[in-house]
Amino acid sequence: MCDFETKHRKRDLEIPKHRQTLLNAIEQDLLSDGNVLAVFYGGSLGNQNTDLYSDIDLRVVVKDEVFEKYRLNKKQRAKNWGKVLFFEDFPWATHSIAHYDTFIKVDTFYYKVKDIQSSVWLKNIKIVHDTDGLVNDVLEKSMSLSYTPSAQEVEIWRTKFFAYVHEAYRRTMRKEFYYALNCIDNLRLSMTTAWYMEAGIQPNTFGDWAKLEGARSKLQDWQLVLLAKWLSSREPNEIQNVIKTIVPEFIKTHKSLCEKLGIDENPERVDEILDMVV
Repeated sequence: MCDFETKHRKRDLEIPKHRQTLLNAIEQDLLSDGNVLAVFYGGSLGNQNTDLYSDIDLRVVVKDEVFEKYRLNKKQRAKNWGKVLFFEDFPWATHSIAHYDTFIKVDTFYYKVKDIQSSVWLKNIKIVHDTDGLVNDVLEKSMSLSYTPSAQEVEIWRTKFFAYVHEAYRRTMRKEFYYALNCIDNLRLSMTTAWYMEAGIQPNTFGDWAKLEGARSKLQDWQLVLLAKWLSSREPNEIQNVIKTIVPEFIKTHKSLCEKLGIDENPERVDEILDMVV
């Protein structure tokens, strides 16, 4: 954990105990509900690598005929499990995020039966309730799946990388430095996506930095070192220099992905695009 000094250290050390209390309340509530067909956990609980600050990724499968009722009641249901301080919520969504007074959040997703399909995302889950064996069957099928990036994914990745390079320059010249720094952040994130694709690991949803750094990262040590070096202040020359240090790793990884997937690397085109800024 971070060596950062905090006045909340005592509270934080109590989080695992409170998380277990929440889990007990969740399961006592949901497992006694006849409309709930399955309950399982994803994220750190599913991977069995929780740490002090792990949240609860809760997945609930309900009967089709009551799905809309349960979706509409998602916030009220979460209040059954503990004292909610606030919700992150879009009323139209099938999920809701409840933040509790114990500094734990619960991300709850509701599903119909047809929504549960085999996926690389379902290879690491913890099933606590499965009335018809649906989730266990999906888990078994998911375990045989592996991730391989597609040519389309690589094309989307590289063109977005180009766009962030160009936009970082434009925003710097306009003195819109936070916008430029956001582009730098997206360049860093783009490289983690590429490293994961190259390693055959399903990348995070773009914008999600979860588990890309720290003890649970799947990145190699040298990649984490590069990420740490690609840091910039609002100073224009520093922004430009960080872009220049990211580009060589992009070119190397881009070449590797193109070779793996039989995609035209077209280095002349790549140089033409990047030379407009770098």
